[in-house]
Amino acid sequence: MTGRYFAVFATDKPDMAATRERVRQAHRAYLRAPDKPVVVRLGGPTLSPDGMRMIGTLLVVEAESQAEVERFLDGDPYVRNGVFEQVLIRPWQWGLGNPDQRV
Repeated sequence: MTGRYFAVFATDKPDMAATRERVRQAHRAYLRAPDKPVVVRLGGPTLSPDGMRMIGTLLVVEAESQAEVERFLDGDPYVRNGVFEQVLIRPWQWGLGNPDQRV
């Protein structure tokens, strides 16, 4: 794939820990599915300041457009189950740490 990169910052609604845990395996499987037009290059949960609770999600994805990322996220089990209070998608330029480019 030779698309553009996008950073996805998602913040959980309050009191969604049980829902997050219930659908976590489905969420992870969805992100790893090989038949999607969006490729997740890295991702993981964001944590509370004490590091003890998952309170959101950070993804770096590769896609042809932001609209494609939005459609992809619409199918995410976390989104479909109302886990997130806010989702921000921003075009992102991968510089430092990019395995395809030495800095």
